[in-house]
Amino acid sequence: MSLNGKKVSEFTADAYLNGEFIKVSDKDLQGKWSVLFFYPADFTFVCPTELEDLQRLYDDFKKEGCEIYSVSCDTHFVHKAWHDSSEKIGKVTYPMIGDPTAQLAKDLDVYIEADGMTERGTFVINPDGEVVLYEISAGNIGRNADELLRKVRAAKFVYEHGDEVCPAKWEPGAATLKPSFDLVGKL
Repeated sequence: MSLNGKKVSEFTADAYLNGEFIKVSDKDLQGKWSVLFFYPADFTFVCPTELEDLQRLYDDFKKEGCEIYSVSCDTHFVHKAWHDSSEKIGKVTYPMIGDPTAQLAKDLDVYIEADGMTERGTFVINPDGEVVLYEISAGNIGRNADELLRKVRAAKFVYEHGDEVCPAKWEPGAATLKPSFDLVGKL
């Protein structure tokens, strides 16, 4: 079953953000673009490289009106400890959601019951609170923030221009396609 079009279920979670504990809920995803970036666990190996890579482009995501939320089944307390002890995670300035009951992970079908951790799941959520793009990666394969930013930009374009679509490797300002009978078999 595809998760595209799925509304994120109601939730409230504790998160760590810039030296404070905050609450994040499904209501925070409404009216803007969001990325829920699930990773297996704090204090691991690939995860800090991914979160640091997201931080590198965080200002670019914010310019697109998109908030980043990293999520693992660790608690917000563990996020704080990791932030305080890791050079890479110490750079992170976006919310780090704790999902110790796996409510969010189960809702988006990335929870690995036997391990108590999540898959590497990336979910782009539109301003209506709906999943418009998602990707699940194997635990030993890191993701690319540059490509995620490109996909967020493409998703925004399609959301705003519903009669046009973005071809492979589309970047803002590049040509788009307008699906029509006349295009069938011409590309």
